Amino acid sequence: METSEIASKLVSWCKQGDFEKPYQELYSPKIVSIENDGKAEGAYVEGFEGIQKKGEWWQENFEVHNTEVSEPLVANNWFSVRFDMDTTHKPSGQRSKMSEIAVYEVKDGKIVKEQFFYDEE
Repeated sequence: METSEIASKLVSWCKQGDFEKPYQELYSPKIVSIENDGKAEGAYVEGFEGIQKKGEWWQENFEVHNTEVSEPLVANNWFSVRFDMDTTHKPSGQRSKMSEIAVYEVKDGKIVKEQFFYDEE
């Protein structure tokens, strides 16, 4: 699968609110996922098990009211997507809006790396 096709599928599923299907269909089992610089606890994970734990943590800690997803910007084996989210942090009850840029690397028809860039509050 070409990078542009992978990018289009990921964006389409995310716009439909299906954030699990991309992991099942588009990701390499050796996926690396990084938040910002990857130095904070839990900000660097590898493999499906790491992704699953990260997703569980997100669901336990955030209620998502709305997510907007941009069209992908593709360059060879890379693409980026902007996510705008309206969330409530469950432990504190604080509602906030955030915007992040996700950058994905594709090799052999699968996403092998994702990295999210955003301002930390």
